[in-house]
Amino acid sequence: MKIFIINGGQVFGHSGGRFNATITAETIAFFESQPEFEVRTTSINDDYNPTEEVEKYIWADVVIYHTPIWWFQVPHGLKKYIDVVFTAGHNKGIYKSDGRSAKNPAINYGTGGMLHGKKYLLTTSWNAPKEAFTLPGEFFNEKSVDEGPLFGFHRMNAFTGMKPLPGIHFHDVEKNADIETDLKRYRYHLEETFVGQLQEENSL
Repeated sequence: MKIFIINGGQVFGHSGGRFNATITAETIAFFESQPEFEVRTTSINDDYNPTEEVEKYIWADVVIYHTPIWWFQVPHGLKKYIDVVFTAGHNKGIYKSDGRSAKNPAINYGTGGMLHGKKYLLTTSWNAPKEAFTLPGEFFNEKSVDEGPLFGFHRMNAFTGMKPLPGIHFHDVEKNADIETDLKRYRYHLEETFVGQLQEENSL
């Protein structure tokens, strides 16, 4: 299985990107320790060639995004990466059109992706506690991360044809960080999502 890991933990202002660098390193170590996986990586803090990044999407079976959330969106460096790379991938492996036809332009929007059969996994890190998404009267009106602030990010990936794997979100990482517990929970998530899935497929 081919895994493409993107570290979207941008170094900017007071953010050093350390949490997402740690999660990214954990992801790389997990997959590189097992012969069933091949790994390629990108950090949005480094220079990148858009054409080479498109090739990584085409090559991968699974794309893993690691990103903090700034002002309820991904950092501007990750958004720029997506804009630049997806534009470079137009008719070259990521998408061919918005899926509509001139004959009936009202239907089939979002069906022009070229990454069908591939999957993606999203991790996010938040200053907000998890209760801000779950408790009545709290800030996010009982909308989950995926159904609320990150809805557009998931639709973006759907536009390319990719399907989501279960993601994982880390909360309260500024005021009440517990890196050891977060890493333990994340390792378990990777085991369940990838090793368990491979074992199930091999047993069929």
